[in-house]
Amino acid sequence: MKNILLPTDFSENSWNAIDYAIRLFENEACNFYVLHVNKVTDNFMDGAPFLADEELLLKIYTKPTKRKLRQVMKRIAVHYPDNKNHRFYTLSDYNFFIDAIRKQVEENRIDLIVMGTKGTSGLKEIIVGSNTGDVITKVKCNTLVVPEQAKFTPLKEIAFPTDFSMNYNLEILEPISDLVEEQKAALRIVHVSKKKIELNSEQKLNRELVDDYFSDVEHSFHYLTNKRIEDAIECFVQSRHVDLISMVAKNLNYFQQILFHSRVEEISYHTETPFLVLHEK
Repeated sequence: MKNILLPTDFSENSWNAIDYAIRLFENEACNFYVLHVNKVTDNFMDGAPFLADEELLLKIYTKPTKRKLRQVMKRIAVHYPDNKNHRFYTLSDYNFFIDAIRKQVEENRIDLIVMGTKGTSGLKEIIVGSNTGDVITKVKCNTLVVPEQAKFTPLKEIAFPTDFSMNYNLEILEPISDLVEEQKAALRIVHVSKKKIELNSEQKLNRELVDDYFSDVEHSFHYLTNKRIEDAIECFVQSRHVDLISMVAKNLNYFQQILFHSRVEEISYHTETPFLVLHEK
């Protein structure tokens, strides 16, 4: 059974991520933990210091949060009345966001975090540090990033950009393999270079390992040449109608150039295509 953490700020954007996660894992047994995190001081005027006693927290923070979490649960029940595979739990915390996420990942043995991002403006914030950006770079847990305009459809094409520069711990690739099998999708392994060159011996070995690991699922290799990695990925995603992009956070060269760059206004995959970011355990 999968344990999935769904952080929410009660926005439509975070609901979209919740909806996507429920649909993606519709046929799997899952525990979903819906978490709201709020810094207590954000609820007080002028940032004045205060004594956070139990009664004050209950009035200002706990009761309103529980009420909004119940509303989320009601919305889930209305949209998915017959779902017998999923169990839902509500959580609230008043802590630093990343600390709260790490706490839940450890305590509830979370397998996947699913979070939303809000359009190009939201992804601009990733470059300088938003909650989503912090989670995918600072929390060692696989994270699915769901853009505001992403709507779930059964996955047919999953892209996996890599430069074959590292020998992956094969366990890290398991979530991709699982998704490909569950969704009956095709995996497209994409290599982008700034100029056309042959892979070196180490890259060839790593490519063979990846090829062998995915031998039981439909997969293919694609080699692109472009001075800008993000432009090559954009073209590939659009031409192949890619439904999801999966990347290994450890592969910093590709990871940073595809997710963390300054040209998000020109790159539509930032607003339409979910990202699955994988971490070594």
